[in-house]
Amino acid sequence: MTTKEILYALRTKNGLTQDALAEKVFVTRQAVSRWENGETVPNTDTLKLLSRLYGVSINTLLGSPQRLVCQCCGMPLEDGILGRNRDGSLNESYCRWCYADGTYTYSDMDELIDVCAKNMTGKGITEEEARAYLKKTLPALDYWKRYEELGDGGEFAAFKQKLIGEINDLHVEGMPPLTRLNALVGQFVNLEYPLPNGTKAKLLDDGTTYLGNQLPSEFGGTRVFGIIAHMDFLLICTYEGNGENPELVLYKKR
Repeated sequence: MTTKEILYALRTKNGLTQDALAEKVFVTRQAVSRWENGETVPNTDTLKLLSRLYGVSINTLLGSPQRLVCQCCGMPLEDGILGRNRDGSLNESYCRWCYADGTYTYSDMDELIDVCAKNMTGKGITEEEARAYLKKTLPALDYWKRYEELGDGGEFAAFKQKLIGEINDLHVEGMPPLTRLNALVGQFVNLEYPLPNGTKAKLLDDGTTYLGNQLPSEFGGTRVFGIIAHMDFLLICTYEGNGENPELVLYKKR
């Protein structure tokens, strides 16, 4: 689709008139009309406003002229998995797992390789092949090339270690010691837990990036422990394969 077609489709999909859109992005109705007729293209500042309004990248608004990849893990990027800056705007250089609310979630390349290699395995590639590919590819990405400039001096890594300590101090029966927390996007780990009153509830936000991990149970069997950590709370649950039959073990405010 061309830019004019994309802008028209997004406006109508969101139920906006040209006048209503013009008011939201501080232009005239005539300007909106010219975009949709292909006479002009929104300027950079207006593209940023449109991106935030519609929840899509500027690259998408312009007809996807670039192939975007995460500059931390190398994952191909689509609008639904883009990271967000502190002000809530989309960041077209990183995925939601590597960059959340203006914070880079990985400071150790080997740790990231461990996570990515396991996710890549079984898709026509062995874990050894995945590791070799990542060790070759990641150092060429912008985040790792500029790590000394972009990194936070270990601040976020220290925060993760603090969370790990808090979780291990809970001494949950049957759960082995936690040694690592990975970035997890809410929509993929937002399980529905049964409550004592007979209802069920989800406790996470689909759009938020959390820290977490999965651990085997020391009791054996098919159930595993799921750990979710955030600035405000710690959550521990158990579940079977693919998140089935989840049970909430602990939810603790920090």
